[in-house]
Amino acid sequence: MKNKNVLITGANKSIGFETARELGLLGYKVWLGSRDQDRGQLAVNRLTKDGIDAQLIIMDVTNMLSIKEAAQRIQREDGKLDVLINNAGISGTVDIAPGEQSIDDIMAVYDTNVFGLIRVTQAFIPLLKCAQNARIIMVSSGLGSLEWVSDLNHPYSRVQAMGYTSSKSAVNAITVAFAKGLMAEGISVNAVDPGYTATDFNGHTGYRTVAEAARGIVWLAEEANADITAGFYFDQNRAPW
Repeated sequence: MKNKNVLITGANKSIGFETARELGLLGYKVWLGSRDQDRGQLAVNRLTKDGIDAQLIIMDVTNMLSIKEAAQRIQREDGKLDVLINNAGISGTVDIAPGEQSIDDIMAVYDTNVFGLIRVTQAFIPLLKCAQNARIIMVSSGLGSLEWVSDLNHPYSRVQAMGYTSSKSAVNAITVAFAKGLMAEGISVNAVDPGYTATDFNGHTGYRTVAEAARGIVWLAEEANADITAGFYFDQNRAPW
């Protein structure tokens, strides 16, 4: 066993769950973050049937109290956190022109995708500092790449979802900020694009499997050089900002 642990937000299904499964099979203790008790417990039960050390941790990234309680529990039980994977996210309204998307919808997307990510990361920095070569992984999106979405020949340029796409651009910027801020602590911080994956998120219209999507996340968590930081990756290659 590795004696390493990982917290994954929004991990009761899809890419988050597959990432939990793969890291669990590699010997990580998995803290499976979920807003919903029943769905989270079902996911944990599936992992434990595979011999994975998995624990459910109820956490809503838009609720600071739930985040603090989660951090306190991991502090009590493990005293450290080796890997934090900020996976939780929502899409908001899609296929809508920028001039028509409501501010309320955009604010809801940002509350989860941007502010939720900041809340969680800030809350767990003390535990990450207690681990050796800790890692933070932000699950971003190719739709957050300004280079890709501004290229009219790229398929991402045709996506109408201003709230979501701009939230992921913000995630990339936040990744760099945390990476620079935590460099002296030996904590690497990187963003990853899982690609257009078939999940509930997009009505299973994506062309990639959850296993293909999780591969890049697992690579950053387990295989990538610990010195790699402030990067944005797709399939283990640097992606354009």
